[in-house]
Amino acid sequence: MKPYLIPAASVSFTEEIKKSRFITLLEHTDGVNEAKLFIQSIKEQYPDARHHCWAFVAGAPDDSRQLGFSDDGEPTGTAGKPMLAQLLGSSLGEITAVSVRYFGGIKLGTGGLVKAYGNGVQQALKLLETKYKVPQKLFQLKCAYSHISMVEQLLQQFSGQIIASDYAENVTLQVSLPATLVGEIGDKLRDLSRGALSLISKP
Repeated sequence: MKPYLIPAASVSFTEEIKKSRFITLLEHTDGVNEAKLFIQSIKEQYPDARHHCWAFVAGAPDDSRQLGFSDDGEPTGTAGKPMLAQLLGSSLGEITAVSVRYFGGIKLGTGGLVKAYGNGVQQALKLLETKYKVPQKLFQLKCAYSHISMVEQLLQQFSGQIIASDYAENVTLQVSLPATLVGEIGDKLRDLSRGALSLISKP
């Protein structure tokens, strides 16, 4: 649950290789669904292109369950895999690359394709602005009305957020906290409330 880099803005890189035009687009996509929506939007944006090859690392850089790639009609292993290799090598998370190819009539061969698709992503990555994302964890917190302002100040101090609140006899808060600071926030909470408050993990 360590912080990791994600794209801060969209990027595109275009180059022509033996009359074929390659347009490589990078986008921040949080999760596989967002990645697939972005890929679909590029297909709609460039409907007349011969190929729309893609690769994504849709979660944290080390989350192998959220990886995907496609050669989209190019010879197997010549497009999606070299694109994914570049994304994995960048240690970025939540990123999707789509490479749009307009065929120029000259075949590049498998080696030429691997180089073209991999290089497109590599060059686009050089243009990319990034920012850090701190993974969040959800907790429940039950407290008295007298504790509310103290809890709010503590969350503000540690960049936590109140997601939902239920005001009844006591107050039940759903809070989102930076995963790396959960231990520290929990200790402070217990100290400030003299042991009355503790975080309850959400499944």
